[in-house]
Amino acid sequence: MTALTPELLAALALFAFVSSITPGPNNTMLMASGANFGFRASIPHLMGVSGGFFILVVAVGLGLGGLFSAYPELHDILSAAGGLYLLWLAWKIATSKGMATSGGSGKPQTFLQAAAFQWVNPKAWAMALGAVTAYAPREHYVANILVVSLIFVAINLPCVMSWTGFGVGLRRFLDRPAVLRGFNIVMALLLVASLIPLAFELLGS
Repeated sequence: MTALTPELLAALALFAFVSSITPGPNNTMLMASGANFGFRASIPHLMGVSGGFFILVVAVGLGLGGLFSAYPELHDILSAAGGLYLLWLAWKIATSKGMATSGGSGKPQTFLQAAAFQWVNPKAWAMALGAVTAYAPREHYVANILVVSLIFVAINLPCVMSWTGFGVGLRRFLDRPAVLRGFNIVMALLLVASLIPLAFELLGS
């Protein structure tokens, strides 16, 4: 039993869709993975995104959000670490050797790598904190957290699959090494651009 009303559930679903379908580190990397390695090879990556985010929302709901409120410097440290990791991932994408079918030596992220990345992904933290604080009433709180997490995953998974599929759709246009190299550089730059709000937040804190 939960205290989530139909109106609150509808608002949560809309929030989950908008935050999941809009560009961000996960979607950018999944599009690059789909373009470079294909959909099937990218399945562990996209499943890790949704699975890791589910665990993150549950963890935030059960106490991590309060810990960051009490010790905001911990959140800043985690955000800075996430930013540095994203820069490293951007470099890896930009210097990718090319499509797997063209003899490239790169590999898509594994399930565990993608799941672990959610813990240093600034957008994932913003989504998790927003979902818990805005859509999980205090009455029957633990049950509400589980419902919120499940709804988010149910909506998030098709969204990340669509970004991966979009990358796969681009493969036929990226069969030339120079074009694929340019695509990967653009994806890397978009990943770096996603760090701009985080940089302003850290500099202003």
